[in-house]
Amino acid sequence: MAVKEYNCYINGEWIKKSSGDKIEVENPANGEVFASLYISSIEETQYALESAEKAQFSWQMLPAQERAKYLYAIADKLREEKEHFAKLLVMEQGKTLVEARYEVDDTIRYMTYSAEAARRIQSAIFPSDLPNEQLSIHKVPYGVTVGLMAFNYPLALIGRKIGPALVTGNTMVIKPSELTPVTASEFCRIIDEVGLPKGVISMVVGYGHDVGAYLVESPITKLISMTGSTRAGQAIFKGASQNIAGLVLELGGKAPFIVLDDAEIDKAVEAAAVSRYANCGQVCICNEMVFVDHKIADEFTEKLLKRVQKIRVGDPMTDVDMGPSLSPKGLEHIAHVVKENIAQGAELLLGGKRPEGKMFEKGNWYEPTILTNVKPDQASIQSEMFGPVLPIVKIKGYEEAKELLNKRDDSLSAYLYTQNHKLIMRSIQEFQIGTIFINKPIVGYIQGYHSGHKKAGTGGEDGVYGIEQYLQKRTIYMNYE
Repeated sequence: MAVKEYNCYINGEWIKKSSGDKIEVENPANGEVFASLYISSIEETQYALESAEKAQFSWQMLPAQERAKYLYAIADKLREEKEHFAKLLVMEQGKTLVEARYEVDDTIRYMTYSAEAARRIQSAIFPSDLPNEQLSIHKVPYGVTVGLMAFNYPLALIGRKIGPALVTGNTMVIKPSELTPVTASEFCRIIDEVGLPKGVISMVVGYGHDVGAYLVESPITKLISMTGSTRAGQAIFKGASQNIAGLVLELGGKAPFIVLDDAEIDKAVEAAAVSRYANCGQVCICNEMVFVDHKIADEFTEKLLKRVQKIRVGDPMTDVDMGPSLSPKGLEHIAHVVKENIAQGAELLLGGKRPEGKMFEKGNWYEPTILTNVKPDQASIQSEMFGPVLPIVKIKGYEEAKELLNKRDDSLSAYLYTQNHKLIMRSIQEFQIGTIFINKPIVGYIQGYHSGHKKAGTGGEDGVYGIEQYLQKRTIYMNYE
């Protein structure tokens, strides 16, 4: 297969290089290299930041509705090329074609929701303590922002960040994951085609320790929005402290799926399966572990086994339910944790290996896996899997589940299945977590708010509160006597 070369996009220009280090992009289904990009130099990264800084004030001074027109235009182009981007996502990230189409749709929603918010950016006026005065609080953009993307949603995360950033008057330099930079380059083609002013969006490519660190530590950068691991978030926190840059960090999570003894078991089983194996388990709010009441644990596990056995694994371009994991490194981590947990006494009920067959000999494949007889202090509970492995822990009621949940620091999301409305209301008050799915499988509405507590992040994205993250407040005391 011919390897296609993609390029970075800085100040409205495609950056091409004849020498230097390259990132090679592999198709996770077969391990074949199908694309490459040159890693951005520090000089090019600085150029991207300076271009964003130069473009920012003019962009800010446009009426918000004028900025919104560009977002609508980007959304229209994505609709026209939906199938192209979906197939690109399958090749680059490994998600199924159905999931990839949903991702394109989500990206369109991110753009249009942000555009619709252009007429809803609100400031405030408060009474003064003295006559002939006015106290007002205005919301203004930060200026130059940086968007750092994770690999699991290469397109949607771009839309999630640049939509609110741009409509509020910021410019942004984006750096996709080094594992999935192709979709970002193609997205910049659309930006170029709709005529977005030069410098408003630029894209650089590299690793977190070089290009990423330079973006974070630059005095030009006024806010950083990052989706990624807790370890990366901690490094960004330190780097951003030099200039006290604003932060929107969505970091690692380990969502427990809690099933109490009065739950509707069939609905809980379906939700547990869907919420674990979506995108091969590579979703930050995925069901990472089941805490099921011991009274119904056997029935729940038996039904879950039958449901998971129906998951069709195969070529993600075809009508299947699950594709491969993204990277060999991620696959090694999954296999290591499963092996370690079995050594600790867990029982392998299903999966635990590469699928059999010729098409699975290459690529990053792993069967849908279930572990039982798992204890809360064991490997698959302590480590974020980010893969198609579901450990099951028996608990004795709500109180134990709450205790296990609240003592964790990776507090991004949790699931609760029960018909006890008193416990439902208590969970809202007592679960120390960013998002709770109550009697509901995994979902993410654009008007919601996606945020973590504790070490799962700071700030948040989506909805009116997500747009607020890209605005800072300016207080005006005005005497007009």
